Amino acid sequence: MIVKNNERIDDLQRCGYGIIQDSSKFCFGMDAVLLTGFARVREGEDVLDLGTGTGIIPILLEAKTPGRHFTGLEIQPDMANMAARSVQYNHLQHKIEIVQGDIREAGRLFAPASFDVVTSNPPYMETRTGLKNPDEARAIARHEILCTFEDVARAASALLRQGGRFYLVHRPRRLPEIMETLRRFGLEPKRMRLVHPFAGREANLVLIEAFRGGRALMKVDPPVIIFSAPGVYSDEMREEYGY
Repeated sequence: MIVKNNERIDDLQRCGYGIIQDSSKFCFGMDAVLLTGFARVREGEDVLDLGTGTGIIPILLEAKTPGRHFTGLEIQPDMANMAARSVQYNHLQHKIEIVQGDIREAGRLFAPASFDVVTSNPPYMETRTGLKNPDEARAIARHEILCTFEDVARAASALLRQGGRFYLVHRPRRLPEIMETLRRFGLEPKRMRLVHPFAGREANLVLIEAFRGGRALMKVDPPVIIFSAPGVYSDEMREEYGY
């Protein structure tokens, strides 16, 4: 069975692909779309997505890039199952694998230094801040309940080849901690892009590229503006991201 009760298939507007989602659990957001536009995956490269959820990032990266193979790691069995069924629905079993497991055990699940690119849209909220969603799947996706950013950075560092790239999306307010943690695990921040909901509004997301073993030199890309008016995507979003 591809689709279960309470699930739906959403059109990704890429290559005819769809994704299975259950709104009572957790659905992907614009942050995942932005990350797949920011990440650079070259021909023949192997990619791992940490905390893949519905599998949106591996599926979109397969559609957008010439990467060789994509793997999604997800701790929640029902979410991993949903992601695997989306892979099956799109007939991508030869390009995408979904693995059910813990980010904190990623070093045991995969061979060291076995990926060229690692991506992650990790939980943004520390366990001590914000209102935790009473639904377990949503709470795990949004709060550092099952893993911290340190766990994510440690896994990325262990699994990236020397010179490999780590791409993440997070909240700007945690930038000092993010930068310190990345460098502590040998991941040198090299490129950053802030995301603003509207021009003149405070940034609410940040996209970061870090190199394993890179030298200290950072480039700041021009900001992304999501909306030109309420409910109207900016020209950049329509041209660059297809929305």
